[in-house]
Amino acid sequence: MRDYEVVYIYNPALDEGGVSERLERHHAVVTEPEGAELTAVDHWGSRQLAYPIRKLNSGYYAVAQFRTDPAVLGEFERLLKLDEDLLRYLVVLSEGEPTSGMSIVTETAPSASEDEDEEDDEDEEDEEEEEGYGGDQRGEASPPEFSGGRGRRRRVEGPRVELLNYKDVATLSRFITEQGKVLPRRTTKVPARFQRQLGRAVKRARYLALLPYVSSHER
Repeated sequence: MRDYEVVYIYNPALDEGGVSERLERHHAVVTEPEGAELTAVDHWGSRQLAYPIRKLNSGYYAVAQFRTDPAVLGEFERLLKLDEDLLRYLVVLSEGEPTSGMSIVTETAPSASEDEDEEDDEDEEDEEEEEGYGGDQRGEASPPEFSGGRGRRRRVEGPRVELLNYKDVATLSRFITEQGKVLPRRTTKVPARFQRQLGRAVKRARYLALLPYVSSHER
């Protein structure tokens, strides 16, 4: 058994009851194996899309988490593709992210010296690591904030991100330029591992129309 999370984007014409009916039908497949269970369902409701999907500018978002046998995912996704009201979906390994669009942060900010020491340690470890599907997303880094006009930009200390949630648009947006590009590590000053996790989170958020691919998307 493995833990999974799936984000659904349904036609905005559906109400909560209509979406719930479809979710029950889909989740019956993943909860069929012995020991499988549905652990969470969160209705976000109708939201504006970062870019049009099937000529629609909004969609009904729902997030579910479940534990199941990986062997049933093929049949699960086959049924999802047959649902004409499902605009888009994404199934990923669940790594502890809340179903809401929030990241997990510490209560206090680390000192500058501790942060620098940790970045050095992360750099050494990452030289021998390779990124894999469903890898650990618990990169410890602070969201960068920049101050000053011309010259070298510096990071202002803030709460340390313990778990980066790819559905957290507010945090991800702080790492993206006005042109829609992910800020490079030389600017963000975060560990290499966190920078890779950031890139993966941004790709997922863009696929789910939570973030635009380019700044020129018209809504």
